[in-house]
Amino acid sequence: MNKKLKVAVIGGGSTYTPELVNGFLTRIKQFPIDELWLMDIDEERLEVVGGFARRMVAHKGSPFKVILTSNQREALKNAAYVITQLRVGHMEARRKDEYLGFRHGLIGQETTGVGGMAKALRTIPVILKIASDMQELATPGALLVNFTNPAGLITQALSKHAPETPAVGVCNIPITAKMLLGKRLENATGKTIDPNHTELKTLGLNHLSWHRGFSVDGEDVWPPIISEFIRELKSAAHPEWDARTIEVLQMIPNYYLQYFYYTDKKLKLQEGWPPSRADEVIHIEKALLEEYANPALKEPPEKLMERGGAYS
Repeated sequence: MNKKLKVAVIGGGSTYTPELVNGFLTRIKQFPIDELWLMDIDEERLEVVGGFARRMVAHKGSPFKVILTSNQREALKNAAYVITQLRVGHMEARRKDEYLGFRHGLIGQETTGVGGMAKALRTIPVILKIASDMQELATPGALLVNFTNPAGLITQALSKHAPETPAVGVCNIPITAKMLLGKRLENATGKTIDPNHTELKTLGLNHLSWHRGFSVDGEDVWPPIISEFIRELKSAAHPEWDARTIEVLQMIPNYYLQYFYYTDKKLKLQEGWPPSRADEVIHIEKALLEEYANPALKEPPEKLMERGGAYS
């Protein structure tokens, strides 16, 4: 008898979860999951998000079961894959992290700034405990896939302090960049670009990375992409990047590197808070949860793209 393929999501009440569920539904042939366990300590929120997840799966013919639980050990038992997408202290803790930097004239961003270090100090012990529990409860060799920020620090902590648990850190930024660069190339050439035939070349670690190449069916198309990007920056009234930065690098930096390249500019923008990004996300999540609670909703709503985890 074949064993069931079980995936556990710790932090299953996250507003990102429907996009994750949609990914499993899209790839059911490549990844024949039997059970998706959504675990969260916020039972009310889990019921809303989990209920929507169940409707999504039922709408696609119920190829796998969605099981909701507030018991972490129950979720981890016999899991082959464990996804962590949790937030210790909820969104209010992120808001405090951001304003910690604000009060002291430092970057308050939740992953690359002092707020990111505060978040790491709260989060790493929790993730390490999950890794430890996996050794006891999960399928031998089960993989921990971390989507919790600050992803770089957490993944480093796992590799140093829980090496017996296979773990990877993931971020949606590379796939988002790949999709956007493909669309930019479509606009420049007038040709349809299949994302499955493209490859993005990236250097660095989350959230500190540089996109340095792009190919379609193995053909390098980076020169026209970087030239068009520089042209757009020079013609924009308020460019995201200084065109000279990109001309010198000949790479497209991850957005978060702006906090290092243009620290003074970012600090100046913080002076205009509120709203910080956490303030904005609190409102976005409230609206998303209201949509998720709609019993007629069976597909991820468009507003999910505003949450920041596109293509996750």
